[in-house]
Amino acid sequence: MYKAKTDDEQLNSSISLMTSILENNGNSYVDTFPISIEPFEYHFGSEEELAEWKEKYEIPTTASAEEAFYLFRDKYNINSEDVKEIRRILAIRYAISTIGYSTTKSMEISDEISRNAAVQLQENSQNLTGINIVVEPIRVYHTGTLASHIIGYMGRISAEDEKKFEEEGDDYEYAPDDKIGKTGIESVFEKYLRGTDGTKQIDMSVDGTVTGEYTSQEAIGGANVVLTIDANLQRIAEDALERNIMKIREGGFGQAFPAETGSVVVTNVQTGEILAMASYPDYEPELFYNGISKTKLDEYNSAKATYNRAAQGQYPPGSIFKMVTAIAGLDSGAISAEETINDNGKYIVSDDPEYNNPACWYFNDYGVGHGRLNIEGALMKSCNYFFFEVGNRVGIDNLDVYADYFGLGKKTGIEIPESQGTLASREVAKSRGEVWSKAYTASASIGQSYNAFTPIQMAKYISMVANGGHPLDLSIVKNVINSNGSQVSDNELNSYVNKTLGTEPLNMEDRNINPEIIETVHRGMKSVAEEEGGTAYNIFRDFEIEIGGKTGSAELSNNKDSKDVIAWFAGFAPYENPEIAIVVMVEKGGHGNYTAEVVREIMAEYFGMNMEQVYEDMSAVSEVEAFR
Repeated sequence: MYKAKTDDEQLNSSISLMTSILENNGNSYVDTFPISIEPFEYHFGSEEELAEWKEKYEIPTTASAEEAFYLFRDKYNINSEDVKEIRRILAIRYAISTIGYSTTKSMEISDEISRNAAVQLQENSQNLTGINIVVEPIRVYHTGTLASHIIGYMGRISAEDEKKFEEEGDDYEYAPDDKIGKTGIESVFEKYLRGTDGTKQIDMSVDGTVTGEYTSQEAIGGANVVLTIDANLQRIAEDALERNIMKIREGGFGQAFPAETGSVVVTNVQTGEILAMASYPDYEPELFYNGISKTKLDEYNSAKATYNRAAQGQYPPGSIFKMVTAIAGLDSGAISAEETINDNGKYIVSDDPEYNNPACWYFNDYGVGHGRLNIEGALMKSCNYFFFEVGNRVGIDNLDVYADYFGLGKKTGIEIPESQGTLASREVAKSRGEVWSKAYTASASIGQSYNAFTPIQMAKYISMVANGGHPLDLSIVKNVINSNGSQVSDNELNSYVNKTLGTEPLNMEDRNINPEIIETVHRGMKSVAEEEGGTAYNIFRDFEIEIGGKTGSAELSNNKDSKDVIAWFAGFAPYENPEIAIVVMVEKGGHGNYTAEVVREIMAEYFGMNMEQVYEDMSAVSEVEAFR
């Protein structure tokens, strides 16, 4: 709608006809007028807001909603006694006063109107002063919820958005009703995706009737942002994760746990490309484009559905951290591949009889330790006692050096917002008013203590373990192709992403870890899935491809009966020449073994295997195995 030379009577008549056509065809229109008519009431967040509103529009402070309604009717010279018609006209007149328009700058009344409404509006154009119908491209998400946390969603630009752009030195001029990326790739790559507006000239007669239009400057389309995501693998990952969470919740592994949320990340271990990244629950990005309903928004907010748990959630890793401790022990000479440590149950960190020394999960469950184990056996059986001892031999400071090398406790540099995570250290303990001790080192060595990492960080770490311990930069964007076909250079792209996300370039020097050390750890991970007694053997014992894997169950409570457990499984395949790594995490998932099915299903899809022959052993251990 454009401003036209007309009086209130003609303007109100046009608005009444227009809104009537829209309503009769089931189309909505802009309406922020804060008074409803059935019953007469205001819609404000507080009495203070209502008072400010009355003062702004010169309404007596004692006026009721009904009285204010009719004051606005008189203000806009609406000559009608039909309350519903008055309310329709007020919606648009109020929008004009708050949003504004001119003879050259229009105000959007309604978008995505039906074809019937468009035809009827055109047929009545002689009686619709200043009103024009425009066909324009909109963002459509053809795959529904697929990769919603990666792609993100769009919404109307806000004053806060404009202020942010201004602070960043972005002088691109947005219109008040423009849509911009709010989260994910849509937000981070807004500059490339938005393109440049064209200019259309509209000719009007003196009374505001549109008589013609033509394009005086062509628009320039936005760039294509090409992701590393394999759409089919992404769908399999999302479906497998959801099924697994439901199965855990329904007791499909022998004991029910209140699993509700989770994530999974699939990476190429040689290139660092992310092939799939899922967070559950997911959401429909398209619902946000034109303004999501309050009911749906409340549903999403309640479940934190738009929260990307894979990149932003921070969780204790539990036993899938043990490969760091193993590599640190072997590489520093604190232990050899052949040396055995006797797990007799309780690990003594204090001689104080009142102190509750930590114990291996096996001792807690069965009253005895694992006995003598080497590195491979300790990984296979996930022996806490073994890694308590190795961790204390290495020392927390040296252990942190290795954890840092594998990317734990720091951002990976992917092209969407991510959390920092926390690496357990003396400094962290000091910042929380605590003194580091041998017990803290023991706990940190099995992925507990202050350790809290994102699933995407864990995926980077497992990928580096799989590829021989070499540094890896993760990426979710393959390239950006401008509308003219040219490709944005890697230097420009990296610089833009670092500036937009406030990250630093990752320049990690290769530690050149001895291949024999990595092979020792690989053999231990292989035994987890391939050998009887391994903590995921029941899931992978008949799998056609050899893999390396590790279960992890990090307890968030000292209560042994608590079901608040972060369940992890991390794996890579094929064993001899790794291509992919997968990390899955389920909050309140009971046991890492339960989540291994997700990894198996994704690997079967990736390697083209027949999923109909998947074996399920319902005799899996049902009780929580502490810290495993």
